[in-house]
Amino acid sequence: MKNKTGVLLINLGTPDSPSTADVRSYLFQFLNDPRVIDLPWLLRKILVNLIIVPFRAPKSAKIYQQLWTENGSPLLYYSNKVSQLLDDALGEDYTVHLAMRYKNPGIPDVLAEMKKLNYSRIVVLPMFPQYASASTGSALEMVMDEIGKWWAIPELKVISQYYDHPDFVDAVVDRASKYDLSDYDHVLFSYHGLPIRHVDKVYEEGQCADRDCEHEITTENQYCYKASCFATTRLLADKLGLGEADYTVCFQSRLDKNWLEPFSDKVVEALAKQGAKKLLVFSPAFTADCLETVVEIGDEYQQIFTENGGEKIQLVESLNDHPLWVSCLKKLVLDS
Repeated sequence: MKNKTGVLLINLGTPDSPSTADVRSYLFQFLNDPRVIDLPWLLRKILVNLIIVPFRAPKSAKIYQQLWTENGSPLLYYSNKVSQLLDDALGEDYTVHLAMRYKNPGIPDVLAEMKKLNYSRIVVLPMFPQYASASTGSALEMVMDEIGKWWAIPELKVISQYYDHPDFVDAVVDRASKYDLSDYDHVLFSYHGLPIRHVDKVYEEGQCADRDCEHEITTENQYCYKASCFATTRLLADKLGLGEADYTVCFQSRLDKNWLEPFSDKVVEALAKQGAKKLLVFSPAFTADCLETVVEIGDEYQQIFTENGGEKIQLVESLNDHPLWVSCLKKLVLDS
């Protein structure tokens, strides 16, 4: 009998369409996840279902309409493309499946199909380079809940993060190769934000602020999202030949002031007021084009920059279907 491995790629998810109804359904599922909004059950239900989703869905739908292309959601389009490329690259002993943590194709449905194929081994690979409980942790929890119901559980390999994988780093650097860094006044590495309490929960004692997460990875902070974001940045800056004064690490998409700082929009505003005219912005936590890169950075931050005296924000495109990104995923699977 020839053993075969199933590979489960997981990305965050996207509404099925930019309609208000579909965006509302997506936000409902996403924001009710206790790993995303980690408040007591009743408080979360009231906050999400009665306040956030009803007011946010119509506004978010208009933003998703800006993002949508002839291929639909860029995040789903490129995730599908990478899944197909990875399947081809791995060969006949592997079959790659794609699932989204929220909406479609959903993890339960995809795992049900994988169960029918009776794989001898399954590799679970979230498409989030830096571990966070709200992304990787949530996806892995759902996978384990579903597979835990199976009578026969195959060998499992879970890949939690790969923020320092050489091919991942090289892929991001290559994405920027068409831009002359000397043309820009400053470089930003903008990561998705998290509530500070999320990174504090990584530690048995004390808080993230008690550690030197900006400068080192240790056994204690290896799953601290902040620490891995700074580690990715150090590797990228070294490859790009950037000095510490040439760039800033920042965090976007915050909901309130108690999130990781500095806030990307405030950094953009401050640099414009200081006289910067051109900024180059990387988004190394996002491996596919999405709302946070195309619209938030490309449009909203451009407006903030211009209003405060700046001229041009240039977004370095997400990895999407870059060959080195596919190579990174292939090596992660083969080495697992």
